[in-house]
Amino acid sequence: MNAMDPHIPIAIGRVGRDGRLLDAEPRLSDLNARAGGKQGEPLAVPQIASIARLALRLGIAISRNIVAADGEDDIDLWVRAEPDSDGVRLEVSGWRPRAAWRAAEDEGREDDFLRSDADWVWECDSAMRLTHLSLEAGARYGFDAGKMLGQPLTLLFALEADDEGALPILTAAAEQGRFEGQVAELRGTGRRVRLSASPRVDAQTRFAGFTGAAEMIDPAEDAPTHPPAAPAVFTSEFGQRLDRALRKPLSRIIANADSISAQLDGPLRADYADYAGDIANAGRHLLSLVDDLADLTAVEGDDFEVEAEPIDLADIARRAAGLLAVRASEADVRIDKPKADERLPATGEFRRVLQIMVNLIGNAVRYSPPGGSVWVRLEREGALGCVIIADQGKGIAAEDHGRIFEKFGRVDPSEPGGSGLGLYIARRLARAMGGDITVDSAPGQGARFVLTLPARE
Repeated sequence: MNAMDPHIPIAIGRVGRDGRLLDAEPRLSDLNARAGGKQGEPLAVPQIASIARLALRLGIAISRNIVAADGEDDIDLWVRAEPDSDGVRLEVSGWRPRAAWRAAEDEGREDDFLRSDADWVWECDSAMRLTHLSLEAGARYGFDAGKMLGQPLTLLFALEADDEGALPILTAAAEQGRFEGQVAELRGTGRRVRLSASPRVDAQTRFAGFTGAAEMIDPAEDAPTHPPAAPAVFTSEFGQRLDRALRKPLSRIIANADSISAQLDGPLRADYADYAGDIANAGRHLLSLVDDLADLTAVEGDDFEVEAEPIDLADIARRAAGLLAVRASEADVRIDKPKADERLPATGEFRRVLQIMVNLIGNAVRYSPPGGSVWVRLEREGALGCVIIADQGKGIAAEDHGRIFEKFGRVDPSEPGGSGLGLYIARRLARAMGGDITVDSAPGQGARFVLTLPARE
């Protein structure tokens, strides 16, 4: 029977807990035989074997797209591995032939990144685990291609940021698009490589990983021709690049982790759901740091300006309290916000004032004990409108009042908290709008922060 017979969509097989092929339908058995294996011996197709091992180790079904070698050609396969008490049940479908990559002259593919000047090829799945590597490249450049299959791509490649501080492969993964020019070091070899890739999709048109090419960087090209430049200071442009490079990948990580944690796609072991929740929380922390760094570069720029808009400090305070309601509820902290009919007209930039209040009220919630309260009060003192945020936390010593407004200033770095930039940025914003932020606190007496801005009639 021809191994490429399109009338056999799925081939079933079983692998024991020791990795040995117990039985397989003809198409899978034939592929395994052509790879040098036979029934009763370890599965000889490394990409399928690695998926079976992973499913067995995690105790869950794993489905992935792979490319397997079959003689002089390659095959696109979709593999599902489901563990049970005796081993792993395999379902292998797809069976689409594809010509193995060769550095041959092909006029019809001049624009394809898999061009003849690439030194070798690689592929990975949607989880960034390697599913195909050139064995010859491994032998030539000093890594074990066989052992790398099924491993995270970053175990082989130490990725380097580009001139804009971005990792092209991460941006492409977030956008499920093509990338070029990702520089990386082959770990443990001292050699560097330039990666390019195009996305792949599975039978349901979902992102299934990358098909890529690798071009080794000549050591002579890699050698510095001039002394390294002095580290660049933070600039507004840097903040914009940082935001572009990280926001989309982090947002996608958070969304996917939240989806896994909520088990929207089906039941999951409790510990893995918890891991996903931890990943989502870590992603949010990193995203808040990106926000802080982007704001830092903005407020320290020579061209930084704020709008002078008519605003209502009472309305903004209520909005900020609303945004923090869930966090306060989870911490068992009550926010006493201004009444619905209270108003305090002032001048400032709406979004910046909201940012300041979210920071101040959020800090008050963070440092308040369970069962505590945060009060948000309004006053007018002459030409200034004042928003007072008071908490029942442990308070701040007088000698630390100045430190908390410094860049990266933290009174106790061991405590959970943000980047140490929030109050620094908030005060810079307030002063840019003609106001200020002050603090009145003592140990054991909570803290009282006062935001002032120009009042209006």
